[in-house]
Amino acid sequence: MKRLCLAGAVLLSAVSLIAQAPGQGTLTPAQLALKATAQGVPEIPFESAPNFLKLPPNLYLGEGIGVARNSKGHVFVYTRSGESSRLFQFDQSGAFVREIGRGLYGFVMAHAVRVDGQDNIWTVDEGANTVVKFNPEGRVEMVLGRREESVEGLIPTATPIPPAQPYRLNRPTDIAWDPAGNIFVSDGYNNSRVVKYDKNGRYVTSVGSRGTEPSQFNTPHSIQVDARGNVFVGDRNNGRIQVFDNNLTLRAIYDNVGRPWAICITPGPHQYLYSSSSNPDNNNADLAAVTGEIYKMELDGRILGKFGHAGKQLGEFSTVHAIDCRNENELLVAEITAWRVQKITLRAPATTTSLR
Repeated sequence: MKRLCLAGAVLLSAVSLIAQAPGQGTLTPAQLALKATAQGVPEIPFESAPNFLKLPPNLYLGEGIGVARNSKGHVFVYTRSGESSRLFQFDQSGAFVREIGRGLYGFVMAHAVRVDGQDNIWTVDEGANTVVKFNPEGRVEMVLGRREESVEGLIPTATPIPPAQPYRLNRPTDIAWDPAGNIFVSDGYNNSRVVKYDKNGRYVTSVGSRGTEPSQFNTPHSIQVDARGNVFVGDRNNGRIQVFDNNLTLRAIYDNVGRPWAICITPGPHQYLYSSSSNPDNNNADLAAVTGEIYKMELDGRILGKFGHAGKQLGEFSTVHAIDCRNENELLVAEITAWRVQKITLRAPATTTSLR
C-alpha cells in the first residue's frame, strides 16, 4: 500500500505482491489489477435480511445505484429502471412510502443519492450532468450543473474532453458535505476531479485531472467527508482511496483494498470507513473470484476486517455501487447487476488488528 502520512507528505513505496486465487494458480494481469493486496484480514460475521424492501405490485427496482437513510431511518433508493431513473422512499421497516420526482428533467442516468444532516435528499445524475437537492418534503431546492439541451447518449470518455468549468459537471458520480455545509462533488467519468462549493452552491475550488499520479483520478466514483472536514475519494480505476484536507490538498493514499466502487463513513462519534471492492459489471467469473468483499477501516487506513464475496445469492455482492452506513453495524448496500438493496447486519465487532 502506498501512503502519504497524515502528519506530513511522505509517500511510501508500494510493496509488490504476487497474488494467488484458491485453486486458480497465478492470477492474470487483469485479476491482479482488481485484487486487494491487504493480507490476513479478519472476516466479520454478517447476515443479510431477505426481502427487506417491499415494493407495491407491478413496481420494480432496476439497477441498484444509490441508497441512503435519513435521521428517521427512512430509506431512499435511486435506481435505473425502464422509465429512465427513479427515486423511491421506504420507511425504516422497508415498506414503500412514495416516489419522488418522477419525470424530473434531471433524472436521466442515476448515479448516487445521499441525505444531508438536515434530511435534505440529494441525487447525482451521470446522464443529466446535474446534482439536485430536494427538501424533506420532496421539493427541488437547488440544482448544480446543467443538462445538455440535446442528449444523444452519454458523453464518451474517449473523445477529447473540454476543459472543466466551475459550474459545468461532466458525468458526476457522488456528493458529500463537511460540518460547515460545504458541498463536495466527485466529477466524475470525464472531468476526473473533485469540486468544492459552499453551502449556497458557489464554486470554491477543485482538484484533479485524468491520470495516475497523486491528486489525479481515473474515475473518482465515490466521495465522503469526515467530522474534521477531510475528504475521502474512491479513485476507482486507479484502485485507491485518496484523502484530502478541506482545501483539497492531498494528505494520504490507501491502495491495498482493491477498487473502491463505494465508500461510506459512519457518523461517529468514532468514525469508520467502509469500502467495497466490487466485481465489474461484466461479471467475468475469473475477476469475481478475487473481488466482491467490503472492508471496514479506521480513517487512517488501518483495516479492521472484511466481509462478503462476489455472487448473486443472498449475502453475496454483485457490483456494490453504494453503501449506507448511518448505523455502523447495519449497512444497506445497493447492487447494480443483482437489481437489489440488501440490509446487512454485522454480527460481531471487527478485531482491532492493524493491517497496513
